Amino acid sequence: MAKSFVTLFQWRLNSVLLQENEILLAVKDQILSLVNKLDEVGSFLGHPVFWTLHAREMAESFLKLFEPKLKKKGNDQMVSLIRQLDEVTRVAGDVERIRACCQTWVSELRVMLHEAEDYVDNFIIKLYGHTGQDQKESIAEFGSELENINTRVSQIMNRRPQLGASPILEEIQQFLRSRFSFDEDDEETALASCMLNYINLPYDLKLSLLFCRAFPGYYRKTKGALVRVLVAAGLIQEKPGELMEETARENIEKLVDLGMLEEDQSEWDCFRVPSPYYELSLSVTARHVSIHDAENTITNMNSLLHSLFVSAKDGLSKASSDCLETVLYNAKRVQVLDLENTQLKSLPDEVGKSVNLRYLGVRHSEINELPESISNLRNLQTLDISWSGDEFELSNGVLNLAQLRHLKVFRPVNDGEVRVPRGISRLRNLQTLEGIYAGGGIAKELGNMTQLRSLEVRCLSDDHADELYASATKLTGLRNLSLTVEGNGIAYDSSDSDDNEYSVFPCLETFSPPPLLETLELVGCLTEMPLWLGSMENLTKLYLCYSHLSENPTTILQFLPNLKYLLMGGAYKGKRMEIEFFRAGGFPKLEYLTIASDDLVEWTEIEEGALPSLKQLRFSNCTRLMVLPEGLQHVTTLQILDLWNVHEDLIRRLSPNGGPENYKIKHIPVVKYLGQMMSRGFWTQ
Repeated sequence: MAKSFVTLFQWRLNSVLLQENEILLAVKDQILSLVNKLDEVGSFLGHPVFWTLHAREMAESFLKLFEPKLKKKGNDQMVSLIRQLDEVTRVAGDVERIRACCQTWVSELRVMLHEAEDYVDNFIIKLYGHTGQDQKESIAEFGSELENINTRVSQIMNRRPQLGASPILEEIQQFLRSRFSFDEDDEETALASCMLNYINLPYDLKLSLLFCRAFPGYYRKTKGALVRVLVAAGLIQEKPGELMEETARENIEKLVDLGMLEEDQSEWDCFRVPSPYYELSLSVTARHVSIHDAENTITNMNSLLHSLFVSAKDGLSKASSDCLETVLYNAKRVQVLDLENTQLKSLPDEVGKSVNLRYLGVRHSEINELPESISNLRNLQTLDISWSGDEFELSNGVLNLAQLRHLKVFRPVNDGEVRVPRGISRLRNLQTLEGIYAGGGIAKELGNMTQLRSLEVRCLSDDHADELYASATKLTGLRNLSLTVEGNGIAYDSSDSDDNEYSVFPCLETFSPPPLLETLELVGCLTEMPLWLGSMENLTKLYLCYSHLSENPTTILQFLPNLKYLLMGGAYKGKRMEIEFFRAGGFPKLEYLTIASDDLVEWTEIEEGALPSLKQLRFSNCTRLMVLPEGLQHVTTLQILDLWNVHEDLIRRLSPNGGPENYKIKHIPVVKYLGQMMSRGFWTQ
């Protein structure tokens, strides 16, 4: 990990140069010279001795963490590993001397670079407060300090410890990386293998993993949210012409493939760090603070804070809320500020002085407006005010946020839409725009925002639907699209549904979806299934909500080649689903199927060979459903059956204690019913 803080500072310098290119042309050479000097430092820190020292420290930490879980065999192997790592460093000289010299040198380097990073942050804060001659003097002072930092780095490099010949060390290191094996069938001793996997992780992935562990338990993050946080925290290198979000997404997928992140089975597209990697992950530094269940636990923090995550299930206490305001007042260098479920009523105006802020999230708050000073946040990349106050509107100040990449808004009342100011298309870096009302000329303006990758429009109506469809067709890079029509207060055929009533989609058959669309959500009544749905080859997720179709929606959908997730919530108003809904070979890649319907009484049959990839089947609020289909027993890939708020007679029929239809589900490892779980034939809490 010694190399990581050097790399992060390099990325910070490159980011400053890219974002403030015109202003900082006068010091471009000094910045590039320092970046090159840090390359030399990074190369030295890549020496195998540093790897083995880190591996040894991790091995000792591992023993302390997991010794109660390890059998004698596992302990013996860990002791053997530590001895071998000592032998690796002994090739280069005395072990204790090398360890002491390296630790002292790395500590000196870390302190110096942290001071340098703080200076850069202070300079950016000061730069925004200056104009004209004052700004020129600040830049000149900055250039002089960069040369001073460069000199200090050179001096530290001249004092670097003398290490032994690397070819032998590299050979031993490669042997340990690839050959030190443990019994994979033994759960306890396999923990040691996890430790080596963690040590061998490339530093950029290790940094991503460390940050992901800030979200345990109920405080889950979707892949999209993790991507935005990793980018905002400066953990993804910024390169001209490349989207940092794509690199962050690739890092997350690599961690999933390595088993260091895993999908949360109870929540689609959410992730958590599994044990033992959660325990093995080193604590995020004091500059990155994560507080959960924060009713009364927020304390004053130092002014060097870079990231603050606060979550509270039931909102903050008065004392914690006051303390949070003090923290925000003092934390001028903060880059990531994520306050979820805190039920804040306002943000202090001092937030606008945190000009390094890149991520501001106040989901599930009672905030109805943002302070005027928000327009000062010229580095802000993500603004997430979803589920904010009932009367929320965005002021013109948001148009000054030139670096904004993700804007997520949603009101918890009426149709949920938030009005954005005219001129929103001036935000040329914006990739995500969610929860907006597109009337009043905004629909036409969206056609100029060809950089958009995710768009959510609410309260869609006849007066701007044609303009919106025309604009969306121009967004050729769009990956996610959500359309919700306005409510009308008219009940549908469903006898007891008196809420979530939507109008009919206007002229949807004329819409031509962008070619790369991967996620589509349609919330509102459909007179018929749009034929263009059947030709969306890149579609992986589809949400059909309150469609109230009288025809079978799967006739078109089952041939989509890449569809992995399908939610049909009030999509079909029939009482029976027959065999033609899921034919053999249909839905070849579908893994997650959710059905919610007040009308559905019976699903009669699945043709054998249908749903060949299904992992999870969920029924939600199917209060009349009494029969699951014959043929479900042949869906051998099914891992989870989730029955939430279904008819009691269905539960009786499926019971392992003599239920006549238990044979249909007894092959499924996990069956959940409300707060209960039926696993391996037994009901458990």
